[in-house]
Amino acid sequence: MTNYPTPHINATPEDFAKTVLMPGDPLRAKFIAENFLTNAKLINNVRGIHGYTGTYKGTPVSVMASGMGMPSIGIYSYELFNFFGVDNIIRVGSAGGMNKDIKVRDIIIAQGACTDSNYAHTFNLPGTFAPIADFNLLKTAVKKADELSLSYSVGNVLSSDVFYNDFEGVPENMTSSALWGKMGVLGVEMEAAALYMNAARSGKSALAILTVSDHLLTGESLSAEERQNSFTDMMTLSLETAVNL
Repeated sequence: MTNYPTPHINATPEDFAKTVLMPGDPLRAKFIAENFLTNAKLINNVRGIHGYTGTYKGTPVSVMASGMGMPSIGIYSYELFNFFGVDNIIRVGSAGGMNKDIKVRDIIIAQGACTDSNYAHTFNLPGTFAPIADFNLLKTAVKKADELSLSYSVGNVLSSDVFYNDFEGVPENMTSSALWGKMGVLGVEMEAAALYMNAARSGKSALAILTVSDHLLTGESLSAEERQNSFTDMMTLSLETAVNL
C-alpha cells in the first residue's frame, strides 16, 4: 500500500529530488524555481503550496513551500521524509534578529533551534530534546558561505509558536527577545525546530538557512516584497549546499 498522494502533496516519489528547499512562502518557492532552476516543473499545488523540481548546475533539486509555523512544516516535512523519499530538507526563510552583532540582510545558519512549542511532546520523550541541524549540511553550508564571501553567523535560533506577543507593561529587558538574546540566540523564526525533530525521527537530514528580515533590537525591517524577492544570497547558498553534499 502506498502513502501517496497525500491530502497535502499530490505527487509521487519520482517527482521529487533527494534534496528539497523549503521556503515558507509559496511565492518564494515560485521565485526560486523560475530564477534559479533549469527546466523547473510544477509538481504540487495543493492548497496553493507550490512545489517544483528542476536542476541546478545539472543536479536535480526540488523546492516546495512549507507554509507558516511548526504545525505546517511539520506536516510537509514529515510527508516528504517518510512518504516521498526525500533525504535532505533545507529551510530557506526569514528571521528576526535578536543579537546586536546581527544586521538586517545577514544570513543565519541555524546550528540549533530552541523552541517555546510543545511539538516535541508528540515523540513521548522522557526529557527535553535539543533540535540540531545535520552536521554534513551545516559544514557544507559554512564552506560555501565562505567561498561566496557572504556575511553570515552560525548559532542558535528560536522557533516560536507565537508571532504576536502581548508584552504591554513588561520591562524591555524582560521581553522574550531580550531573554532569549541573553542566551546567545541569534534570531527568531517559526519552523526550524519542528523540521529538525522530524528529520531526527525519520533518520534524515535538515538545515535552516535564514535571512534577517527585521531586527527586534533596532526596529529595522524589510518590506514584504523585499522579503519575497531579494533574499538571493540565501537562495544561492542553499542551492550550492544542496548540490555539493
